[in-house]
Amino acid sequence: MQRIRRICAEIRSFPSRITLIVLLSAAQAACEAPVDEPVAEDTSRHVDAKCGPDGYVQTELFGALAGEISWDAGTVACEGMPRPDGDGARLRFAGTVAEEYELAFIVALPDLAPGEAGKELLSTVTIIEEGAGRFFSNADQDSCWTDIHHLEAVAGSASRVAIEGALYCVAPLVEINGTTDITLGEFRFRGLLDWDAS
Repeated sequence: MQRIRRICAEIRSFPSRITLIVLLSAAQAACEAPVDEPVAEDTSRHVDAKCGPDGYVQTELFGALAGEISWDAGTVACEGMPRPDGDGARLRFAGTVAEEYELAFIVALPDLAPGEAGKELLSTVTIIEEGAGRFFSNADQDSCWTDIHHLEAVAGSASRVAIEGALYCVAPLVEINGTTDITLGEFRFRGLLDWDAS
């Protein structure tokens, strides 16, 4: 139970605003369009400036949810913020896999400090199949680590940085309250982290 509470705490600080943004964008487009012209349907997914112009995720999944992931800044949604207890940070990446799964990856980095890159940072990884209520994680297992290769300050902000790195796990992520698991290939990413976010 303690394990589930910890995973839920990691997840709760990422309220989803994607649906609201898409709805407001569609409404604005409809209001600005001429009456006699149809409004083109917006078919883009997960476009989110919080990933930065060079945001991406590349990895491959094996097991209960399988598929190759190659998300760019136009297809991945990102968030990055400090952890609630003030220890390190966590990153969230979300998108679609093979037009079939809506997945979110949450990477908790308790040893990450502002302004410092690092190698082999112990990490807790949670994969969520959105809309299906399935969770996979390495919680309570020291089996995943992250190398932060690059940190770059974002112009005009004292707290936001572009963060790039790679995560790797030596054991599968097990399903919470289930019997299946996912093996995560090397997880390469670039997104944004705001140390002042809440």
